[in-house]
Amino acid sequence: MIEIVGCASQVFRIVTGERVMAKITKRLVDAINPGDKEILIWDDEMPRFALRVRTSGVKTYIIQYRNAHGRTRKMTIGTHGVLTPDEARSQARIHLAEVERGGDPTEDKKTKRHSSIFKEVAKRYMEEHADVKKKPRSKKEDQRLLDKVILPALSSRPLLSITRADIVKLHHALRDTPYQANRALSLLSKLFNLCEKWGLSKDGTNPCRHVEKYKEQKKERYLTPDELSRLGVALADTEASNEELPQAIAAIRLLILTGARFSEIITLKWDYIDMDRGEMALPDSKTGKKTVQLAGPALEVLENIPRQVGNPFVIPGERRGQHLVGLPHIWMRIREKAGLPGVRIHDLRHSFASSAAQAGMSLPFIGALLGHRELATTNRYVHLMSDPLKVAANTVSTKIAEALKLKHHKGDVVQMKK
Repeated sequence: MIEIVGCASQVFRIVTGERVMAKITKRLVDAINPGDKEILIWDDEMPRFALRVRTSGVKTYIIQYRNAHGRTRKMTIGTHGVLTPDEARSQARIHLAEVERGGDPTEDKKTKRHSSIFKEVAKRYMEEHADVKKKPRSKKEDQRLLDKVILPALSSRPLLSITRADIVKLHHALRDTPYQANRALSLLSKLFNLCEKWGLSKDGTNPCRHVEKYKEQKKERYLTPDELSRLGVALADTEASNEELPQAIAAIRLLILTGARFSEIITLKWDYIDMDRGEMALPDSKTGKKTVQLAGPALEVLENIPRQVGNPFVIPGERRGQHLVGLPHIWMRIREKAGLPGVRIHDLRHSFASSAAQAGMSLPFIGALLGHRELATTNRYVHLMSDPLKVAANTVSTKIAEALKLKHHKGDVVQMKK
């Protein structure tokens, strides 16, 4: 005999080798004193769930089960005081359900403890995915997110120990910067998908699943005809006074007249341009190979740009053989002169698209002009098409009315006489 275990409603005589069963409650657990041998109290409500009292006095909740190979396993759920009996019972129920499905929670716990450290996996992500498949700018942004946002939170964690709750916590901590929060979530999701592909984690275990992204407010600014006119005057005045590099002014004009991205114009080479066909064929862009149409005004800008011997770039820089750098700073000075504070260089691309929408061009057509891969990207301009749609609706209804032998009379529709 080891000792007597007692509480207000129960008394047990613990005998060596005797299997003691009782409803495990907080009152019972608190009343048990350690003996000279380990004590096990099995829950009479949930089979395989027990309280273990070590000789040191430490009280822990455990489960015991047989795995798929018939081997008996004991797994510690947690320590009393950290967990209540009810909390431990709930966790035990989850693990035992996993056993019923053929799992082995003890082995999974051991695997998680010895899994790859997250920072090692992040390094592999950069070397085997980002360095190989991403463009320099995207790769640089991934590294920044890892270094500044993700690794400080997860660096030393075993990969398999990272849960959805950890991802939610990290994402929530970035709630004041929703764009960055969502980019970090996307990067993590891709990284965990690759871990499944590499065999580092089981299929379908990505902890980023079901973590909802924050809504983002897209920064979209379109220049009105009056603003475009003011910008044109500012460019002409700046050019006449030689206040800025002429190639910088040419670059801004090309951005307005083509709707191309900043990087596409600033790195544009003469070899990409076919003046006769009025096209520039970009071998690479954000969306891959791309052809940009060059209308008359854009061709005129290109014809007036002097070529530098030995420099392949259309917008040459001050360093020999290099393209221009520092255009954003030049743009800031020009936009102030034009009275356009806050307008970004990328807004020139939006303005090109908005002009196309207001001219009645279809969304697929605008998407083709801009080089969008997905129509959803172009949908942001649909609200600008209301006036052209009204014109089109009026045209169609007028034709139908004529076919029905109806005519408009002071805003009313009256039957025509034969």
